[in-house]
Amino acid sequence: MPRRILLLQGHPDPAAPHLCHALAEHYAAGAREAGHEVRQAVLTRLDFPLLRSAEDWKEGRLPESLEAVQQNIAWCDHLVLVFPLWLGDMPALVKAFLEQVMRPHFAFEYEAGNPLGRKGLTGRSARVVVTMGMPAAIYRHVYRAHSVRALERNVLGFVGFAPVRETLIGSVEGLETRARQRWLDRLRRLGTKAM
Repeated sequence: MPRRILLLQGHPDPAAPHLCHALAEHYAAGAREAGHEVRQAVLTRLDFPLLRSAEDWKEGRLPESLEAVQQNIAWCDHLVLVFPLWLGDMPALVKAFLEQVMRPHFAFEYEAGNPLGRKGLTGRSARVVVTMGMPAAIYRHVYRAHSVRALERNVLGFVGFAPVRETLIGSVEGLETRARQRWLDRLRRLGTKAM
């Protein structure tokens, strides 16, 4: 059954193509080949301010530049977020974007007597694709994939995305051509399955 996929490209460097860009394009190509509808947003092309207060996050207005992307989040039934691991976490651009679009009254609602509130984005799945310089096994087993797990649990899971799957791609600076192609092929296959 065709799905509605929103693919968010979160590499913060707009100057050159990176592995993240190629991975996202291969996922999108596979999804389109399988008949899924794909919309994409490149975060570096969006102009938005940093949130500076809890009050602004709770009651402030969503920047106009993010209205279409937030509508696409509501439209999709599968979200794909691609970014490189920087200093052990998502780049600041990705964090700032998520803080803006995952606001109360959209991503969740406060409820009296319920400290977790009501999830606003249920019925959607997600995949987080993360590239990194260290071996993925080290990140997963030594560092416990802490920041990716926090994103999956504290942001995506909190607002209703389930299941949330991950693809961790390590040692990217040393990837040989064949290994790189295997990852691109794998993302294309994931795109065909919309998972």
